[in-house]
Amino acid sequence: MVKENIHTQDDALIESEFNALIDDYLKTNHRRKIEIITKAFLLAKEAHKGARRRSGEPYIMHPIAVARIVCKEIGLGSTSICAALLHDVVEDTEYTVEDIKGLFGEKIAKIVDGLTKISSGMFSGQDVSAQAENFRKLLLTMSDDIRVILVKIADRLHNMRTLGSMAPAKQYKIAGETMYIYAPLAHRLGLFAIKTELEELSFKWENPQVYQEIESKLRDTHRMRADIYEHFAKPVIEKLNELGFKYEIRAREKSVYSIWNKMQSKGIPFEEVYDIFAVRILFENEPNVDEKKRCWDIYSVITDIYKLRPDRIRDWVSRPKANGYQALHLTVMGPDGQWIEIQIRSRRMDDIAEKGFAAHWKYKEGKIEEDTELDKWLKTIKEILESPSPNALDFLDTIKLNLYSQEIFVFTPKGEIRTLAQGATALDFAYDLHSDIGDHCIGAKVNHKLVPLSEKLNSGDQVEILTSKSQQPKPEWINLITTAKARTKIEYALRKLRRETIKQGEELLNKAIEGTSIEITADAMDKMLDYYQRASKEDLLYAIGNNDISLPQKIEKLLTLKKQNPDNVLLKYMRQAFHAVKKTDKEKIEKNEYEQVDTKKTYVLEEDSFNKNFKTLSCCDPIPGDKVFGFLTENNEVEVHSIHCPIGLKLKASHGDKIVNLEWGSFIQSPFITTINVTGIDRIGMLNDITKIITAGSLNIKNMNIESNDGVFEGRIVVYVHDVNDLQTLCSRIAKINGVKTVNRKQT
Repeated sequence: MVKENIHTQDDALIESEFNALIDDYLKTNHRRKIEIITKAFLLAKEAHKGARRRSGEPYIMHPIAVARIVCKEIGLGSTSICAALLHDVVEDTEYTVEDIKGLFGEKIAKIVDGLTKISSGMFSGQDVSAQAENFRKLLLTMSDDIRVILVKIADRLHNMRTLGSMAPAKQYKIAGETMYIYAPLAHRLGLFAIKTELEELSFKWENPQVYQEIESKLRDTHRMRADIYEHFAKPVIEKLNELGFKYEIRAREKSVYSIWNKMQSKGIPFEEVYDIFAVRILFENEPNVDEKKRCWDIYSVITDIYKLRPDRIRDWVSRPKANGYQALHLTVMGPDGQWIEIQIRSRRMDDIAEKGFAAHWKYKEGKIEEDTELDKWLKTIKEILESPSPNALDFLDTIKLNLYSQEIFVFTPKGEIRTLAQGATALDFAYDLHSDIGDHCIGAKVNHKLVPLSEKLNSGDQVEILTSKSQQPKPEWINLITTAKARTKIEYALRKLRRETIKQGEELLNKAIEGTSIEITADAMDKMLDYYQRASKEDLLYAIGNNDISLPQKIEKLLTLKKQNPDNVLLKYMRQAFHAVKKTDKEKIEKNEYEQVDTKKTYVLEEDSFNKNFKTLSCCDPIPGDKVFGFLTENNEVEVHSIHCPIGLKLKASHGDKIVNLEWGSFIQSPFITTINVTGIDRIGMLNDITKIITAGSLNIKNMNIESNDGVFEGRIVVYVHDVNDLQTLCSRIAKINGVKTVNRKQT
């Protein structure tokens, strides 16, 4: 009887959620294709019958929730809704892609197939990360049909909303992966609302305490910001009403994650983040009224009332961002003496800003447009995919270069505008024009002035590239570029050049043994490698082809000679024996000290007479009391990373199965390194006062660097502490020193 009640409750819950999906769909402008959506729902419901999620709810609730996000929050139609409902059917049940194709047609089947490939693909091998390979496939399928990635992002968003039922290590993996891959992708596709929520949820799961603290401060200070907004808005509303504009004005607060990010990057407390809210003015699209002109009309109204900050104008109306974002941003001094940012957009621009390119398609209305910025970006992605980096993690980083980059606009000598990532160099620009131009680039003229290849470009620069047929790409060029496109093309060219040089080396070697009785057997090659001290046959042939090695006239003698730099044989064997002992000892230590770690359980970090069962790294210098997670190495060692560590973020995204949930034990003996930054007004005795405070707290200084300039000093102090409490006590004591203005821990 109880089981029957559960089934009845489940059915009622499922029916209610599906009806909500249909209601969402009927509110859109899409054609009414309820039959096919219902058919997809019934198939998915039957396929997932009896299956439950970790939270205990029927599994079918997840595909329905993903379909609702696809419909309501991204704005897609019946094809994508059906694909969302069916996205786990092929992977988790008996149904095949062919079954889906027969029942729902090729389009839906293709999207479901793309989603299945992304989810199910697992690769093995030391240099290959399964997650990076999945990401590679995700981009490949995305370039065929953008709806694949849009449904995948919706799937990830629902997983993030229901992350509470997962184990802590799994939460870190999914949150890290989301922050590293999916939030940047949502940003690049113009899904601002979803990108913000993905960042918020990742931050909330990894830093619940910090999240609550900032959220609480936002609530406490809300009334103060509301008053500032009302004082600012009143005269603006009066003037816009007087001119008869149809508009909406509101204040929009920064997300908790954005505020925290600003606090970290600027090294300031919550109270000093002044741009917590921005004012947004949305005007209605009226027939025969030019959107761009209306933006500047509203701009004029505001700047007639308030003083403008000229360096903060951002005109993304004339030249949209690469993700389609359009708006006019300006900053003015408000009536309460605070800088206020205003964003001016039409209703259409706002729709695109929140829902991205899915909304952009809605406004095309059958017009033939030039390549959109999205199409250009997808074209770049395809170029990178054609010549991927052999290492999956390098590939992931290469793509990531293209996700969050801000744009600059530069001109060719003929006046054509090219969009590049901020920080791009003259060499990046050369490769953006064409790989041949990049490969033969010897320099550039920026605004008619000769500059080196490493010259960073600014918006508005006119750039002419100088080339020479004899020029070839060099390995050091990798350090001169910042864009993924240039990196991929240089790596491809270098690999091609290396192959050609190896071939030349092989020809030279074959020529050298012509007319002799020598054959290049494995034994002969080993002797040559030993003599020339090269690691592999390819390295040796490359060195010969590159003229780093000159082969002797009588090559027979080569095979009887000893190494060019012979070592003392006794020393050699002693060294080998010493390394063997070292290795054996190391293995013994590892075997004894590091017990087999279970990634599914919480691992306690402990000390025993200065010996620790873990290791900390300089990438983030975590100390007891910090929010941390563990990464299990091949040697069964636990590496400890701060939850905010950029290296750690990459590990969470690419090696999720090796992430361990950690808990600090008590640490009385072991000291930990941490760095604090101090600023203030300089005076005689300041350095002495700071040193006294540190030594009075029984703490040791590793190193200290204080620079003074025009009466203001900045200091960086590296100290040994036992835990976060030691650090907080030290910072609060230094803050009380006369003349000290700020003191905080250096963030990674």
